[in-house]
Amino acid sequence: MAVPGKMAAFRLPPLPTIGEIIKLFRLRAQKQLSQNFLLDLRLTDKIVRQAGELKNAHVCEVGPGPGGITRSILSADVAQLLLVEKDARFIPGLQMLSEAAPGKIHIVHGDILTYKMEKAFPKHLKKNWEDEPPNIHIIGNLPFSVSTPLIIKWLKNVSNRDGPFIYGRTQMTLTFQKEVAERLTAKTGGRQRSRLSIMSQHLCNVENCFVIPGQAFVPQPEVDVAVVHFTPLVQPKIQQPFELVEKIVRSVFQFRRKYCCRGIEILFPESERLKKTEQLMMTADVDPTLRPIQLSMSHFRNLCNAYRKMCDEDPSLFAYNYREELRQKKKLPKNTSHSKQIEEQNQL
Repeated sequence: MAVPGKMAAFRLPPLPTIGEIIKLFRLRAQKQLSQNFLLDLRLTDKIVRQAGELKNAHVCEVGPGPGGITRSILSADVAQLLLVEKDARFIPGLQMLSEAAPGKIHIVHGDILTYKMEKAFPKHLKKNWEDEPPNIHIIGNLPFSVSTPLIIKWLKNVSNRDGPFIYGRTQMTLTFQKEVAERLTAKTGGRQRSRLSIMSQHLCNVENCFVIPGQAFVPQPEVDVAVVHFTPLVQPKIQQPFELVEKIVRSVFQFRRKYCCRGIEILFPESERLKKTEQLMMTADVDPTLRPIQLSMSHFRNLCNAYRKMCDEDPSLFAYNYREELRQKKKLPKNTSHSKQIEEQNQL
């Protein structure tokens, strides 16, 4: 972790404050984009310090907005800073920062969800996956509406070792709603244990660094915000394809208040559901009466491995979609069986 004294290695020339930038360019946070500005540079410095030593690093900042965190990243004396900003209103203010730090900033007006990061950094920065992480970092104060789909997309990239992880085990320091951060880091048996817990922790070391109170943001959100640091693991805890792991985990947590076997059931067609579910639970050596939040990472690993074996034996199994079967049955004449199916669908 970088020490505070090193934040001053590079000094920006005198610039308008973030508040003045907001007034100068008449910037207003848009509620529909879940935008919230962080104006306190002590807090933006603290966020950046969670990324570790950034001197001479290459950094991608996601959604820099008016540029508060951007200034803190530049003050850490980075080699290059890539800014990906979707909202065109912020570009003039970011260009002002770019002019104040000649040669350090590259601005991309685009959506981080679709932006291709495979060529975002120099090739010489690439490291083997087994080596230490490359000198590349992703940092961002994420809009709430983007944070979950974006981290799922990046976790899939970690699994496939592509996107920003084509360079190696690229580290990420990102903000989330406090509740989402608690899900990302929840332990076995924890109330917040969820799909996000398993998908993130089986691929990364996930650290909940600190909480920022909502009143520190403008406008003030109704929730607090947490800073989370991700470092991809050399070996995932579940060595199966991302899509297979996600299907198992999603199915299990579909019925988080019921026994875990209830979620496992929807992996299989109705005609062989009970038999296949019993087979999977026995092969995986998982107690079917455990609740989803009680399942450990080793439980999920066993379930994924057993399900993979069943899919290898019956290739059509992985393509099975429980909801599609329900939709097809919904088209049939109403009868007792159909009524039971509708009741089951409503539980989802």
